[in-house]
Amino acid sequence: MVAALVIHTKEIKEDEIVEIKVWRVSRTKHTPDGVKISVVYVKNGKRLIGYDNAEGKGYHRHFMDQEEPYAFSDVRALLGDFKKDIRTIRGRDWDESEEDTH
Repeated sequence: MVAALVIHTKEIKEDEIVEIKVWRVSRTKHTPDGVKISVVYVKNGKRLIGYDNAEGKGYHRHFMDQEEPYAFSDVRALLGDFKKDIRTIRGRDWDESEEDTH
């Protein structure tokens, strides 16, 4: 099976970027769920949050300068966890501006 990109969004707000990519792929030992994921939050050119399942590493999470395994259940849950991480770092959701929180 050729990888099929099923979700791709990229939003830029001044010095921040959120990019979400989800592919449907063949089930292999590296992609047992048939999903390839790359989700990232970048500020000032530095990745602060990332979720992916790079070949050989399995599902894992990047948070600030830490990398740890991630217990993947489904795409929706992963995106929910990503949104919580953004809220932790920014102090507000991605779709809220600073003015919305004052």
